Amino acid sequence: MMANPILLQKKYARVIALFAEKCDLTLDAALDFFYRSKEYQLLREGVSDLHCMSDDYLAEDLKEEYQGYSE
Repeated sequence: MMANPILLQKKYARVIALFAEKCDLTLDAALDFFYRSKEYQLLREGVSDLHCMSDDYLAEDLKEEYQGYSE
């Protein structure tokens, strides 16, 4: 199922803000990482209705991906 593009953009904004807060990043840095992440690709493609997950779940998932790149 594909999400409404406008609602998906709003979800991206909320997830990016939470991710920035959780990782102590600027919004610009969080935005840059988000759009290069695997999670963004999955959300954009509508894989497994990932867009139906909570913002906090997605931000945590993104944080794990970010920490994997940092190690």
